[in-house]
Amino acid sequence: MNGEYINADFLGLIALEAGKAVLEIYEGDFSAGQKADASPITVADTTAHAILSRRLQERYPQIPILSEEGEPVGFETRRHWRQFWLIDPLDGTKEFIHRNGEFTINIALIEEGQPIMGVVYVPVLDLLYIGDRNVGCRREFRGIKTMLQLGVSRENAKLRVVHSRSHVSDALKAFLERLPAHSAISRGSSLKFCAVAAGEADLYPRLGPTWEWDTAAGQAVLEAAGGIVVDMNGNPLRYNKEDLHNPGFVAASDRQLLKRIGMV
Repeated sequence: MNGEYINADFLGLIALEAGKAVLEIYEGDFSAGQKADASPITVADTTAHAILSRRLQERYPQIPILSEEGEPVGFETRRHWRQFWLIDPLDGTKEFIHRNGEFTINIALIEEGQPIMGVVYVPVLDLLYIGDRNVGCRREFRGIKTMLQLGVSRENAKLRVVHSRSHVSDALKAFLERLPAHSAISRGSSLKFCAVAAGEADLYPRLGPTWEWDTAAGQAVLEAAGGIVVDMNGNPLRYNKEDLHNPGFVAASDRQLLKRIGMV
């Protein structure tokens, strides 16, 4: 099955369904646990995982699923996957726990190591981003649908850099110091990719550790809008690697911007 036959709107619908369940938990009393890698987890993570996994299996039973909150799948099995779902049921669990609203539900379709379709949903804002390589990028907010298409490079404008609210490493600080004069904003979860896709920021560098499910949906949204994501050597970010950690990367509104800062 090719990605063009998969309905991205369906992904938006199930993200909204999971988001509704997550909001009910967010607005009540909940506690946080800790996973083996010391990262936090709540019942919202596992609830969203259950909803998304069930809906995807019902609609597309032939496509395997890899989820942050699912059972691990060994590379000997995954290496044969030409196409699979990569989901982060609750991206930004720290933001969820801190109740700042900057958490998202992420679903991506990976094909031949690339994210070709993805949705990012922000439950607190009821804000949805849908990216499809074959169709483009759309934002939905309060019933208003807007196509997002990054245009001419802002070559002479001051650079706008978005970075993580929770992960400001020494390496990131050093990277930012090498950039031309710029303004900086911070966002949680995959909202950083969405900020670039929406033209609200120009550059999103991430030099600290991330997992493939942290970035796939956001990358799909940004690239569908005309943006680009590369590792620190200027190579495209790849998925379904033996090690599911990402290298450091930079997401940008266009390739010209990456040339300006010496990335490609």
